[in-house]
Amino acid sequence: MKATAAAALILAASAAQANPVTCRAADQGTNRYAVCEVDAATADLRLFLADDQGTVYGHFTAIDEALQAQGETLVFAMNAGMYHEDRAPVGYFVENGIERQRLMRGASPGNFGLVPNGLLCVEQGAARVIETEAFAAAPRDCRFATQSGPMLVIDGDLHPRFLEDSTSRFVRNGVGTSDDGARAVFVISRNPVTFHEFGRFFRDDLGLDQALYFDGNISRLYAPQIGRDDAGFRMGPVVGVVAPLGD
Repeated sequence: MKATAAAALILAASAAQANPVTCRAADQGTNRYAVCEVDAATADLRLFLADDQGTVYGHFTAIDEALQAQGETLVFAMNAGMYHEDRAPVGYFVENGIERQRLMRGASPGNFGLVPNGLLCVEQGAARVIETEAFAAAPRDCRFATQSGPMLVIDGDLHPRFLEDSTSRFVRNGVGTSDDGARAVFVISRNPVTFHEFGRFFRDDLGLDQALYFDGNISRLYAPQIGRDDAGFRMGPVVGVVAPLGD
């Protein structure tokens, strides 16, 4: 019995290492979501924008093809922040430790400038959603980072501008992280939702005190585990998890 239990533990540990992303469907009342939870302590979590020649990837397939040429594959991906017409990121963007766009501070038109906004910072073995001014006051060493807005949840509180009776509904996507940075949860709604509903899902259903909005309308997900490979027009920044080819 002891040998059987030990073998089961080894298999479970091996499965966790081989599958750093777990995707599932979830409901919150009448709203439906697709949820992909990433073990940020073990996953190879990256941000993607353009290849070495400066050509914007734009599509999940282009990223996966580039990775496969290097013996790797894309196991999960999602659009990750707002961008200009040329697909350049609107806010702070770090790729492989190199800052491609500076931190944008202060209010501005549109959802990005609905302060407080924030950023996703991917460090070695951790991922954290951080409010912009908190990051400006205490910068971190991000291997990858993308800024977006608004924040959905800040220290356990919903964004102060969110209205419970709002009628503005879109398909929305975003990310929340645990306080220790080990848990990064990426969510896309499967039906149009309000900001208030989306923020409550991260806080109340997923138990996350920090969450960031990525976008609406153009929101897309690549999650083969649940049969998602959303197509559409070219995207800007994309967040994804990479694994060795054949895993």
